[in-house]
Amino acid sequence: MQKFFTLNDLDVNGKRVLVRVDFNVPIDKKTNEITDDKRIRESLPTIKFLLERDAKVILCSHLGRPDGKVADSLRMGNVALKLGQLLKRKIKKLNDCVGSDIEREVSRMNNGDIVLLENLRFHGEEEANDENFSKQLADLADVYVNDAFGTCHRAHASTFGVTKYVKSAAGLLVEKELRVMGKAMENPDKPFVAILGGAKISDKIKVIENLLAKVDKLLIGGAMIFTFFKAQDRNTGNSKVENDYVDLAKKLLRNRKIILPVDVVVADNFDANANSKVVDANNIPNDWIGLDIGPETIKSYKEILKNARTVVWSGPMGVFEFEKFANGTKEIARFLSTLKATTIVGGGDSAAAVEKFGYAGKLTHVSTGGGASLEFFEGKRLPGIEALEESYKRLKPQP
Repeated sequence: MQKFFTLNDLDVNGKRVLVRVDFNVPIDKKTNEITDDKRIRESLPTIKFLLERDAKVILCSHLGRPDGKVADSLRMGNVALKLGQLLKRKIKKLNDCVGSDIEREVSRMNNGDIVLLENLRFHGEEEANDENFSKQLADLADVYVNDAFGTCHRAHASTFGVTKYVKSAAGLLVEKELRVMGKAMENPDKPFVAILGGAKISDKIKVIENLLAKVDKLLIGGAMIFTFFKAQDRNTGNSKVENDYVDLAKKLLRNRKIILPVDVVVADNFDANANSKVVDANNIPNDWIGLDIGPETIKSYKEILKNARTVVWSGPMGVFEFEKFANGTKEIARFLSTLKATTIVGGGDSAAAVEKFGYAGKLTHVSTGGGASLEFFEGKRLPGIEALEESYKRLKPQP
């Protein structure tokens, strides 16, 4: 049963459509160039859908963390240029996101025009979900579309507050994210295998607990393995351990679905060119740091994954930014790309890794939202989605 409006429910011809996109792209601090335009590319289907129907498209996004102050390095100018290149048309970037000047600019728009507002987070009211700021944003539009899955876990003015004042719908990207990840979490094809990596158990406790109730196997990688090893009284050398979570790791290990590495790649210090060697998981030397899963682990994980019908992956297997310690992450990504299964990668570092190694296009879905996908895997309700559902309840056609 439909819970929110989608683009197909909207009559947008000649209408002003405020679209919350996620253009929070990585920027090179020295050159100010965009280093990965994936999030901009993912917004294109919704933008094109609206332009093809003669809507007046008003795009809004945040960029970085300016903390409510104007920061020249975080202006949206380069984003507008990149979007213009992708759409093959000039994008007008406005100098603010609210106020009489912006209202005047929007009132002059013709059907099929597109503008990009200035960084929302130059105003502290955005993150505070300020009522007046929300209303000012809503006043720019006849309808609102949320296509920024990466910010749906935030109750901000542009994702939450604005929906109280204007008919609100999910964009194509948000719709796709919820459809693909929703099926995996609610009705996955079995066997269902999850892969969790990253540095800390503390970041993934709720994800682990939620997934253990649903998956057939849970494969662990990344630095969090060492907290589990400590819970088994194994030597962890100089590897990263969260001592406050060792007892919790012990409890979690009672669940036989959790599979830990059998070998690890260790280094004599945390450096791209450090001396390294593969050791048995029981024999990590003193003063050495574990930075990747080892070849036997990769082999055993592939053996489990080869029969999976649904795979969810969040968090890299090692320090993939260093070539020497990228093999675990790279090999798991490559193997997933060969499976006849639904393969879903949560956003953040895992998404960056599969993009870097060239496998993103061969997977079923790579989420654009790191924090949002993590909270989705935790089973949490996302405020941005709840806001769309409330708008639907208020305005849905009566039978």
